[in-house]
Amino acid sequence: MTVPVFEEYEPAIDCTCAGCALQRRAAARAVPVRYGGHPAAHGARRALVLATAAGVVLSCGAAGAAAAAGRTAGAPLADQDPGPVPDTPQGEKGPLKGSGASGPPSDGAVLRKTTRAEIINRAKKWVDAKVPYSMEKYWSDGYRQDCSGYVSMAWNLGTNEWTGSLASYGTRIARADLQPGDMLLFHNPADPSQGSHVTIFGGWTDYTRTHYVAYEQARPRTRKQSTPMAYWSNSDRYVAYRYKGVSGGSPGSGSATAFPGAGQFGPGANNAQVTRLGEMLIARGAKRFYAVGPGPVWGEADRRATQAFQQAQGWKGAEADGLPGPDTWRLLATGTGRDIPAAATGGSPNTSVAFPGRGYFQPGRSNSHVDRLGRQLVKKGYGKHYVSGPDPRWTEADRRNVEAFQRAQGWRGGAADGYPGPETWRRLFA
Repeated sequence: MTVPVFEEYEPAIDCTCAGCALQRRAAARAVPVRYGGHPAAHGARRALVLATAAGVVLSCGAAGAAAAAGRTAGAPLADQDPGPVPDTPQGEKGPLKGSGASGPPSDGAVLRKTTRAEIINRAKKWVDAKVPYSMEKYWSDGYRQDCSGYVSMAWNLGTNEWTGSLASYGTRIARADLQPGDMLLFHNPADPSQGSHVTIFGGWTDYTRTHYVAYEQARPRTRKQSTPMAYWSNSDRYVAYRYKGVSGGSPGSGSATAFPGAGQFGPGANNAQVTRLGEMLIARGAKRFYAVGPGPVWGEADRRATQAFQQAQGWKGAEADGLPGPDTWRLLATGTGRDIPAAATGGSPNTSVAFPGRGYFQPGRSNSHVDRLGRQLVKKGYGKHYVSGPDPRWTEADRRNVEAFQRAQGWRGGAADGYPGPETWRRLFA
């Protein structure tokens, strides 16, 4: 949708951002503009200007349109209808609990303490409830139903903040240090027409760290989805922040040493802690165990790499079973203990086939990788669409068989498009 451009708009009288302040100063010095015709025409034009400005000024509503314009395969398309919006940046500063005052915390303010798990659990509540997006309304918990109200709720601030004040509650960190519960914030007061937005970081989707799980409030309702770092548009302008009151890791470190629990690892595990384990193991000499990854899905490569690290410490038997415990995690997280020695001359312990790249699996392509893929699909029980073959030529039968395998993993949409990527390949050849 192309937003019409007007020469002027009415700035919010209570907004302290640089853009609105500049407009107010300019308006005070300017010669009054005269409009011909009936006063009703003047009022209609003014209303149109106000309505248009309200639709773009720091509204968080740009998130839906941005996601639609820059979305990748597998990402749901947000409703682009902006709907009625107020003429303030992100809704009224309405009451919440107590006074409901909004703004940066005072120097002596004591922030509410919380944990990462509590932040994510609060974020999930709105996802499960499918809270509709609105800059005017408040959910039953008292928080405004837009992007900044959502983060205010997840961080348990007790006030309805906006993108211009949320940073005051956090400590700026590097994107590489992001952990679940942190936020990615884009606030641009110098140019209000570029809608600000904020998301909650839920964890990396895989080892490449090009996409993350974003919890966000955007049209038409609260959602959780894989999102390119840092967002569909204005990506380079998003800044990572960590809530000052969060426990579990010092601000900016990204290196909490607390063991997340044995339940996060082993067959069937699929979470960010598995990815982190693999990354720490690779840093200690386990790269040869991973053909693809590490990633969030627990695999044999994770077990063998963990076991190799345990054996490097001189542990045996149950102490070197390939499943991380508190001692294994502590040594990895603190960078202590012995590294994994180089592989013996007998060769690499990793016998799986590395993913060759997406370009080999396209219409008209013919190569040994297609043939290998097809044979593995048949071996795994996903070859029903082959009339003959498989063979080196990529065909619709290959695509449909890959799609069937992807759907069996629980994937939908663009994640189950029938074209193999690193994670599909990894699971097929695990």
